[in-house]
Amino acid sequence: MSAPEYMSPPSVSDPFCCKRLERVFDDCFCDTFRTRLFGGAEEPLYQPAQAPGDYHALYYRGDYFASALHEVAHWCIAGTGRRQQLDFGYWYAPDGRSGEEQQAFQSAERRPQALEWFFSQACGYRFRVSADNLGRSQDAIPDTTVFQSCVLEQALYWQREGLPERAELFFDSLCCEFSTMTSPRQLHFSLIDFV
Repeated sequence: MSAPEYMSPPSVSDPFCCKRLERVFDDCFCDTFRTRLFGGAEEPLYQPAQAPGDYHALYYRGDYFASALHEVAHWCIAGTGRRQQLDFGYWYAPDGRSGEEQQAFQSAERRPQALEWFFSQACGYRFRVSADNLGRSQDAIPDTTVFQSCVLEQALYWQREGLPERAELFFDSLCCEFSTMTSPRQLHFSLIDFV
């Protein structure tokens, strides 16, 4: 994979163009972490570099803005060891998860979704908590209000204690790119946001 190609800014008519996120990510992490962000994937995936000198690749789904923010959140949380493993070494059960699998999923997703909420606010983009289990019947899906509360609790924790280092850099860079110019401590987090 070669060095990043810088693009001209997207048109004003599409403020939530994923190429903006790719450019911000490259500016923050391409040189220091040799990692690039790419869209167009059928499913999100993190691919560690295959050879010395190669770039690590973080793929998000299609051209979905929320997917890009979410995958960056996973990357910002992953430690050095996890960033050397395919998909950070995590399991992923597709739609149709059992109640137990869904609870495990929600436990693992609390932190990335809270961080995605910060990133969304930095862009002025609406955040939605994702239970990501559309293939289950409604009665088999655990109550998402508990999950939403866990995501809120994590967001409030980071608001008090500070974001992880890479997440803070990305957040600040998004604020500049999207002209929101706010700090994590000034953000508003509430369960009402999910209504």
